Formats: sequence, C-alpha cells, structure tokens
Amino acid sequence: MVVPTGCCRITVRPGWQSVAVNAPLVLLDSASLYFRAFFALPESMKAASGQPVNAVRGFADMVAKIIVDRGPGRLVACMDADWRPQFRVDAIPSYKAQRVADEAVNAEEVPDTLGPQVPIILELLAATGIATAEAKGFEADDVIGTLATREQTDPVEIVTGDRDLFQLVREQPTTSRVIWAGKGIAKAEVYGPAEVAAKYGVPEATAGRSYAEMSMLRGDPSDGLPGVAGIGDKTAAKLITEFGSLAALLTASQDAGDKRIAKGVRAKLLEATDYLAVAPRVVNVATDAPIEQDRDDRLATSTVDTKTAMALRDQWNLGSSVDRLLKALGD
Repeated sequence: MVVPTGCCRITVRPGWQSVAVNAPLVLLDSASLYFRAFFALPESMKAASGQPVNAVRGFADMVAKIIVDRGPGRLVACMDADWRPQFRVDAIPSYKAQRVADEAVNAEEVPDTLGPQVPIILELLAATGIATAEAKGFEADDVIGTLATREQTDPVEIVTGDRDLFQLVREQPTTSRVIWAGKGIAKAEVYGPAEVAAKYGVPEATAGRSYAEMSMLRGDPSDGLPGVAGIGDKTAAKLITEFGSLAALLTASQDAGDKRIAKGVRAKLLEATDYLAVAPRVVNVATDAPIEQDRDDRLATSTVDTKTAMALRDQWNLGSSVDRLLKALGD
C-alpha cells in the first residue's frame, strides 16, 4: 500500500505496530550526530579489516539512547543530499566556503576515516527499519524543516548539535522542540520557545523566527555568514525584540528620523543592506523541500531485519552498539 505523506510517497509494509498517542516524531540531524560520534570515540575501534568504525558505533549508541529516552512513535534519520546547496551559495558565496576541500568539486572536507563509515550507517539504519530522508539540492536542515513544519498531529523533537535549528521551535499546531546535543547525547538540552527566549533574549511568542533573524544580524563565522559588522548577540536580540522583525527593523533603518536606532547602528545596518537582503535565503531552512523518504517513519519490530543487523555487527565489529539498538527497538 502506498501512502501519500504530503512531501513524498512511501510504501507501507504489513505488520506495523500501533503508535502511542502523542508519541513524538523524532527527526535526526544525522551528519551532525555521526560527526560528533566520530570525534568523541577513538579510531582504535576497528573492524577486522582495519577500517575504523567509531562513528558507526557512536551513532548507533546515540540512536538507541534517543529511542529509549524520547520514546518516539516515528523516527526519521535526515541526510544531506547537498551539504552546500547552490541556492545558498548564489545568495552568499562565502557560505561554508571555509569547509570546502576542493572548490572545483564543491566537496566538504571530511576526515578520510569518516567517509567510508557513512554507507555502513545507512546499511544499519535500513536493517533496523529506521527511515532515512533527503532532498536533492538541499541540506538535512531543510529536510528537517519541511518535515517539522508539515507535522500536524504529533509533537516534533529535533535531535541535533546545530543551533541553527532553534528556528524550528514552536507551540502550535503541535509542539516542536530541539534536543540540542552539542555537548553529547548524555548531556542533551531540550529547547522550546521559552528556553530559546530565555537564553538568547528574543521574544518567546516568536522565538523560532526571532532566533533566525538575530542570527542573520550577528552572523556565523563557522558557516561563512558575515553578519552586520559590529553587531553581536545582545544588540541583535535587542533590535529584533524592539522592532518585532528584521523587516520592520530594516524599514526603520531607512528613516533617519526614527530615534529608536542609534546613529552608529543605523550606519552599520545601511552598510549591510545587500547582505541583509539575501541573508534570509541562507539562514532560513526550507519548508518545502522535495523529500525522498525510503520507508514509513513508524518504528515497528516487524520491519527490523535482525539477521542483516547481526551480520553487519559481526562484519564490522560493531558489538554491543548493535545489540543496544536492537534492544531499544524492542527486537
């Protein structure tokens, strides 16, 4: 049976478990998690072939803990089809430019021993019946943004080490929270509108959008976003809070008679006019990405291929990490 989901078409296999009412839809920022696993665990974790599998084992352990701790009814591992989309580079050429190993091929500099582990992660996800999703020409953030925005039934929980996704927190039509794992899954912090507002000084009622607009003003060197020179976190948050939106702030900056904006700040905003005109295209995650999802997102023991999962465990020396994941899935 093929079920339309609004963003893709996926085949539903027989034998799905019933999903608990209000169990969350958990969206994994997969690359964010397996990069952290790679750097957190030693490369001495190897298969018999000598290939490091530290990222695979760490990622599997993370997913197992997420399932146990968060109790999702549905789960999607969101992937980067394009980690540096052309539409963002066209808007701001410096976007992630410092991460490019070879500008001619637009290849992200990934540690040599991490790249070969990603296909193993994908094989393990398939064997354990966990859905993966991507969108051609878009980042995982955009896949997450689209799935989160379109969800009208269940609470959404986004697991990531990337603060950019704070823009997706909300209360309605269902709650959306970011499980921020920047310090590791064991120390994950839950952010909703109240937490984002308290930490960054933006209005709680518009915390998601306001966080994104504050980010445009302050910039982000790690992503190659210049921001407005001389405007940091506190000033950016104050301006967005006072004017209500970036659009309203920019309109006011054009009015020399508006005394709410200090002369120096006005000059900085006017100097950054071209940047601020395109920044939303780069900072805002897409909410209409053409998602390709490989299977139904509901967790069900009937879709776990235990034999294949165990074969992967033995082939790659994944040991107890696979055992913990299978146990978390109830298999």
